[in-house]
Amino acid sequence: MLRREFSHYLATLIAASPMLGLQSIEDDDRKTILFQGDSITDGGRDRGHYYANSTGGMGNGYVAQIATELLGAYPEKSLKIYNRGISGHKVHQLQERWEDDCLNLKPDILSVMIGVNDYWHTMTHSYAAGPDVYKSDLLSLLKSTKEHLPDIKMIVAEPFYVRGGTAIDNDVWASGFPIYQSSCRQVADEIGAVFIPLQSIFDEALKEYPVKYWCPDGVHPSLAGSYLMSEAWLVALKKMI
Repeated sequence: MLRREFSHYLATLIAASPMLGLQSIEDDDRKTILFQGDSITDGGRDRGHYYANSTGGMGNGYVAQIATELLGAYPEKSLKIYNRGISGHKVHQLQERWEDDCLNLKPDILSVMIGVNDYWHTMTHSYAAGPDVYKSDLLSLLKSTKEHLPDIKMIVAEPFYVRGGTAIDNDVWASGFPIYQSSCRQVADEIGAVFIPLQSIFDEALKEYPVKYWCPDGVHPSLAGSYLMSEAWLVALKKMI
C-alpha cells in the first residue's frame, strides 16, 4: 500500500473519476486513440499485431494499462486504440513514418511521448542535434498533424527520468534534460494540447518508494511506474473531452 501522503497526492491528481470525460462521447460515435513515442510507449509490443485493440499490439507498459481500462469500462463506445511507439525513436524518426503510423489512422485523439532519446542519444549514439532541433521538429510535426486532421485532440506527455536509475547519471540528466522538458511543455501549450507533467509525478513518487520500485533503470518504468503514467493519462483525457 502507498502511504497516506502519497495516496492523498494521487487522489488530488485524479480529483474524482478520471473516466468521467468519456461520458461525453456519443455511444454511436466511434473514436480512435493513437499512442506514439519511443520504447516507453512501445512497451515491447508485437508489431505484427498492428490492428486496433490487439492484446499483443499494446505492449506491457502504460498503453496496455490505459487500453485495458478504457475498453473494459466502455464497451459501448466502440473505441479503436492503437500503439505505434517504437523503441529508440526520436522526433525525426516519428516524422519519417508519420503518414503510415498516424495520418492514415485518422486518430481523434493523439497521445505523444517523445524526447528521452533526443537527449540520451547525444551521449550514447553520437546524435548531434540539440534541444532547439527537438523543439522545432516536435512543433512542426504536431502543427502539420493538426493541418491534416483539424479536429484532432492531443495529449503530450512530458519525457522524464527518475533519479538513481542504473542507466543514468543523475547530474548529467539534471543539468541537460530540463530544457527538453520545458521545450515539450512549450510545444504542448502552443498547439493547445493537454500536457502531462510526468517528471513531477515520478519525483513525488520517489518520496515514498525507491527508484527500483518505479523505474529501475531511470528511464523505463516498472509496472508500478506504468500505473502512475496511466492514471495521469486518464486525468488528461478527462480534461480534454
